[in-house]
Amino acid sequence: MEVKPIAEKDKGMGPLSGVKNIIAVIAGKGGVGKSTVAANLAIALSKTGNKVGILDADIMGPSVPIMFGVEGQQPGVIDREGKTLMVPLENHGVKILSLGFFVQPNQALMWRGSMINKAFNQLMNDSEWGNLDFLVIDMPPGTGDIQLTLAQSYNIRGTVLVTTPQKIATADVRRAAMMYRQDKLTIPLLGLVENMSYFTPEEYPDKKYYIFGKGATDELAKELNIPILGRIPIGEKIVESGDGGTPIILNENDKTGAIFIEIAQKVQDEINKL
Repeated sequence: MEVKPIAEKDKGMGPLSGVKNIIAVIAGKGGVGKSTVAANLAIALSKTGNKVGILDADIMGPSVPIMFGVEGQQPGVIDREGKTLMVPLENHGVKILSLGFFVQPNQALMWRGSMINKAFNQLMNDSEWGNLDFLVIDMPPGTGDIQLTLAQSYNIRGTVLVTTPQKIATADVRRAAMMYRQDKLTIPLLGLVENMSYFTPEEYPDKKYYIFGKGATDELAKELNIPILGRIPIGEKIVESGDGGTPIILNENDKTGAIFIEIAQKVQDEINKL
């Protein structure tokens, strides 16, 4: 039996009825900068004239509130036709919801898969997203419960794969990619983003040092027959900007912002081909 995702959008009703495109940002393992890519991609899509939301579904490492400078805040609530809906926070032109809003920073999270799925579905369905061109979902790494729930229950327009140049990282993201290539799932892979691709010293802006090697991402892109959407350099400013609640794309003097704008444009181009 083929599983075809069904979204509120397709039913013509509910909080997701105004969401045109749901984009899942996925990775095979943690530590590759998936949330950094998701946050900057969301803002880049907004800066290119779209209405955008981001949902942080990485329950084990919900970092989107920190990256958007809304840590410690709580979403609002409204009542509509007897149903209570969450109202996303908003910053940097993006609507924001995160599982991290409901977990204390010093709290050890011990949730079973069913609990995580329930919380994820509430963020998707019991929230007032309004009209959005894109809803970017920062997925937990790997191929677990939330990934299956998302793939089987919602109309995902496509996925963006995040990796680093090491072969072990591309091997992990290959497994994540193949989950979305199963016969029972019909979700396009839009392309790869290679994070921590190279290092360029400030004093030598034309130099590129491939600290983690090169070539493995190109091999994977060729194997999967998908494009490389962009290559993000290693940079202290990228980390500092995310930790400070102002992702690097907001720094108009940093060249990395232009890379994320290009990635956002390529994502839109790939969607238009579908």
